[in-house]
Formats: sequence, C-alpha cells, structure tokens
Amino acid sequence: QVQLVESGGGMVQVGGSLRLSCVASGGTFVRLPMGWFRQAPGKEREFVAGIHWSGGTTTYADSVKGRFTISRDNPKKTVYLQMHSLKPEDTAVYYCAAGWGRRSDEYSYWGQGTQVTVSS
Repeated sequence: QVQLVESGGGMVQVGGSLRLSCVASGGTFVRLPMGWFRQAPGKEREFVAGIHWSGGTTTYADSVKGRFTISRDNPKKTVYLQMHSLKPEDTAVYYCAAGWGRRSDEYSYWGQGTQVTVSS
C-alpha cells in the first residue's frame, strides 16, 4: 500500500498564499498519478487538481484555475499544491490522493488531510 501524509495547512488572510505538501511512502510513487481534493463542512469532497506521474499533464477544477498550481518531485516522492489569491470559499480540509480523475472513487490511496482556513 501507499501511505500519504499532507502538511503545510494553516490559517491565512484573504489574498494570501500557502503551499501544501504530500509525501508518499510504501509504494512506487513515480508511477502513480496524484490529485488534491478538499472538503468543507457539510459539503461533499470535491476535486481540486490532478497531475500525471510524469508531471507533464495537469488538470484543475474551474474554481481554482489560475490560482492554484499542482506539481511533483518524484525523487522526493512529494506532490505540492501552491495556492495563491486565497478566498474564504477555499476554506476546507485538503487531501492528497493517488489516482486519476475528478471523482473520489477513482482514487485508491488517501492522506489524512490538512486544514486550510482563509479569513479576513
């Protein structure tokens, strides 16, 4: 199995930036496409961004396009989510996951999540 651990969450003011990290262990990370999801209280988990194993193909939810960037460093077994121009509606628990697609059931492995809170 693959173990995923997120870090980098916290509290930031509107318009600020954060970079989330997800470190993988226990599997062959370099062959796994990866994604980020988020879940706000009372809402379903939603897709944020995805990246192919090579890093050459990425996809984003419309709500974050132009503000968030997903990247990966395969030698470090790490996936990143760089977030800029943060809005209150970005407040959620952010999860990294192994898989490809825009639905939660298309991913096989999940991290435990990291809280992002955007306030003014």
